[in-house]
Amino acid sequence: MSKILLVDDDVELTELLAELLSLEGFYIQVVHNGQEALNKLEIESYDIILLDIMMPVLNGIETLKRIRQKCTTPVLMLSARDDDIDRVLGLELGADDYLPKPFNDRELVARIRAILRRTNFPNTLSDHSTGTEEKEQKRLQFGGVELHPGRQQAIFNGEDLDLTGTEFALLQILISHPGQILSRELLSLEILGKQLTPYDRAIDMHISNLRKKLPERDDNLPWFKTLRGRGYLLVTEE
Repeated sequence: MSKILLVDDDVELTELLAELLSLEGFYIQVVHNGQEALNKLEIESYDIILLDIMMPVLNGIETLKRIRQKCTTPVLMLSARDDDIDRVLGLELGADDYLPKPFNDRELVARIRAILRRTNFPNTLSDHSTGTEEKEQKRLQFGGVELHPGRQQAIFNGEDLDLTGTEFALLQILISHPGQILSRELLSLEILGKQLTPYDRAIDMHISNLRKKLPERDDNLPWFKTLRGRGYLLVTEE
């Protein structure tokens, strides 16, 4: 049973969501501000955190910043504000995805399940040519980076890169298809489990975060190339 921490100051909403998610088979705990969430994370671990942006005591952005200093637990941001700045900032700080309020209950459950599937079993473009267990455990190497899907670990020259689950899955899918253009639409479906919508910058922000975290390659080439209107590829040669 997946364990969810719901962080939102709207008491009525959290009661409804707690009931919904419990019926969907999740174990859920609720707190109403960021500081309470941080206190919970000191003593318990969770499979995913649902984090509202606008809260008293400690808002969602500051809470996310502190969470990312301690752990890589997937975070789905919830926001009643139609403000791209908050969403982009959340993604820059390591949120896995965001969902604007009001949202459809089915969409929330689908987003949660997609993040949990990706966290536990990273995608490789739905390649059915090998067994599931083999795909999940196969080590990948490229440009000095080693990926260990079974334990969601990325290593460069012996050092852990400390990637979030979404960053790891994105790097895995790109390394699995070196030199191949992968569209933003495909990456959104495979990594975030959702259709790409106009002005959705989630994939772009995760690529940006990866660029910041990945050390310089031994061959001095960039890790990724952006092809406007087409997508991204892992650079293999000049």
